[in-house]
Amino acid sequence: MGEHPSPGPAVAACAEAERIEELEPEAEERLPAAPEDHWKVLFDKMSNKRSNSFRQAILQGNRRLSSKALLEEKGLSLSQRLIRHVAYETLPREIDRKWYYDSYTCCPPPWFMITITLLEVAFFLYNGVSLDQFVLQVTHPHYLKNSLVYHPQLRAQAWRYLTYIFMHAGIEHLGLNVVLQLLVGVPLEMVHGATRIGLVYVTGVVAGSLAVSVADMTAPVVGSSGGVYALISAHLANIVMNWSGMKCQFKLLRMAVALICMSMEFGRAVWLRCHPSAYPPCPHPSFVAHLGGVAVGITLGVVVLRNYEQRLQDQTLWWIFVAMYTIFVLFAVFWNIFAYTLLDLKLPPPP
Repeated sequence: MGEHPSPGPAVAACAEAERIEELEPEAEERLPAAPEDHWKVLFDKMSNKRSNSFRQAILQGNRRLSSKALLEEKGLSLSQRLIRHVAYETLPREIDRKWYYDSYTCCPPPWFMITITLLEVAFFLYNGVSLDQFVLQVTHPHYLKNSLVYHPQLRAQAWRYLTYIFMHAGIEHLGLNVVLQLLVGVPLEMVHGATRIGLVYVTGVVAGSLAVSVADMTAPVVGSSGGVYALISAHLANIVMNWSGMKCQFKLLRMAVALICMSMEFGRAVWLRCHPSAYPPCPHPSFVAHLGGVAVGITLGVVVLRNYEQRLQDQTLWWIFVAMYTIFVLFAVFWNIFAYTLLDLKLPPPP
């Protein structure tokens, strides 16, 4: 009998990848990519469509994973250490961390969270100069006159359900939101992309304002807490659900710190809502938007973060949560159209 040929690079790469993927018999030889496949890859990248590219790369032998854990790599540059740190902060499986570490190019950079943050700071500074007040801006008598704030009397102006994120109650409100969304949002965007993280953020924002319009019908809404809480809740839930796989340092302590910060911000919002208003009879902004963001984070957000490099449309749970979110949005729309009249609710006058 003749000697068997040595295993191809696909078999070697699969064995090094902790046997996560099983090779099909016909995939043991490296197959050249067809020209049309290059265009498909480019299209997927431009549309930010997530394919199971890691498995395809393993099967086609396009790359070999090191058998060493990333933490054992020596002589890394500062940027490489940063990428490794982000991988361990966000991904629960070593095979995914290695794939991310080897494939991340910072092109495009995490532009969504940075852009949102810069816009929020710019609008806050502009309003601070206009009102001549930076601490507790929300107590200024003319604060609600801004066309970005969600106000129950102006709920027919649909843009306000989203643009309220650019208005904050004060520098104490803005500061905590900015710190949280940069520390959590930027690393998540580096791993999962702007489209996915932007989706979680925006759906959290919209869910927050709609939740207020249903549960706290007389109150206005300001601040980006709906989006921030969606991202943080999704990240924390992902860590808890993959506790043994998450290798970030001091994860229990850091989770405790994150929960304390979220509780402080939520407590501030509750205190402000119950505080005597500076523009009666309209109350101060609601805190219910925080809860709407949390609900999005532990549903849609968790599915997004748990399916790195996989198509969301292939996940049954994704469609279940999308259906739930759609039903909630439709319910809130009809509630805003009919409930205020049927309940004969006395709303505060428009600003």
